[in-house]
Amino acid sequence: MRMSTLIVAGTIAAAPTVHAQDIQRGRQFALEVCAACHGVLAGQVQSPVAEAPSFEAVAATPGMTAVALNVWLTAQDHPTMPNIVLSQTDVQDVSAYILSLGE
Repeated sequence: MRMSTLIVAGTIAAAPTVHAQDIQRGRQFALEVCAACHGVLAGQVQSPVAEAPSFEAVAATPGMTAVALNVWLTAQDHPTMPNIVLSQTDVQDVSAYILSLGE
């Protein structure tokens, strides 16, 4: 019994840390990378590029979830967007920030 407890404890200790979404880091990333085309701030309904939706509009899209944003942000081909390669951490943080605008 003690041996199995030690094995479980060792396994838990060795598991990689899961990244918690960081809304402030997502906001900063959006300001640095996305703001040239998108309205990224709360209350900013107009985007610099008229065809690019504001992040508030994205957040207000019916059914918008972190999963949906993850799929969109990691898709290989965005016909209307530049090819920006995001790390999984960036995707999680930006998604959390976007979704926070809809709260």
